[in-house]
Amino acid sequence: MANAVLPTVSPPTVDGPSATRKRMKVKPKRQNLAGWLFVGPVIFGVLFFQLAPVAASLVVSLTNWTGLNSPKFLGLGNYKELFTADDTFWPSLKNTVIFTLVVVVLTIFIGLGLAVLCNQKIKGIGIFRTLYYSPAVTNVVAIGFVWFWLYNPDNGLFNSTLKTVGIHGPAWLSDTKTALIAVMIVALWQGVGYPMVILLAGLQSIDQSLIEAATMDGASAWRRFWSVVFPLLTPSLFFLTITQFITSFQVFGIIYVMTSGGPNNATSVFIFQIYEAAFGHGRLGYASAMGWVLFVIVGVVTAIQWRMEKRWVHYDN
Repeated sequence: MANAVLPTVSPPTVDGPSATRKRMKVKPKRQNLAGWLFVGPVIFGVLFFQLAPVAASLVVSLTNWTGLNSPKFLGLGNYKELFTADDTFWPSLKNTVIFTLVVVVLTIFIGLGLAVLCNQKIKGIGIFRTLYYSPAVTNVVAIGFVWFWLYNPDNGLFNSTLKTVGIHGPAWLSDTKTALIAVMIVALWQGVGYPMVILLAGLQSIDQSLIEAATMDGASAWRRFWSVVFPLLTPSLFFLTITQFITSFQVFGIIYVMTSGGPNNATSVFIFQIYEAAFGHGRLGYASAMGWVLFVIVGVVTAIQWRMEKRWVHYDN
């Protein structure tokens, strides 16, 4: 038999370490490129539409720019005028602090009570949750006009109800003694839904076995809430104290719609004064200085809140 010719088989190619490393480098580079393509528009938006205007406002706050003139550098002149010569600065800051303290404390407190009620397993509870939260997503202009009618001293619902029992109601929005209180009531009605939802989510995330264990140990309903439930809600409460403070300190819409800062600046808050300086008097440089003062106040208070976090916030590990 003739000798058979066997086919030649090439040995398998084995990549060396350098080839393997080269392929490993190519893949991460492609992934990084894809990642930058996704986040690039967001980064551009933040830089161009947020950080750049913030930096520009700091420069503008040092000038007398009105938006039409050639700006003249004033240094800290706008800040000096704000603290020493502006008669509306301290009253508006006082109104803002009062508004913030009252609204933040009461919205969180009432929101906690509503969250506990809405956490009950009863038929139709979803309807009540929707009703309590709906003011939070209602247009502020519509809210302002409805409550403006309710506060009408002649034929509004409140004074008409008081008249039936022989009480002469006040001029809610025209009296310097009641105007800020009336606006805070509206802010409470509108703002209580958001804390309720956040705290309701916190309540529903609590491990029920902890509450059952406390019940078996003989703890009353109040003791279970104060010793078990409340500590586990402190992260949610901490989040709300920061967000509600920032939101309340920047209140504007409801003030603008209902009172425009009146009567006699009784409801004039800091943001409204910034609006008046910028668009009422055309002093964009001065308004920018006011904005930076607001930024510093909010930043300092927020930093203090973060500093105090470890003393009362408990995280479930």
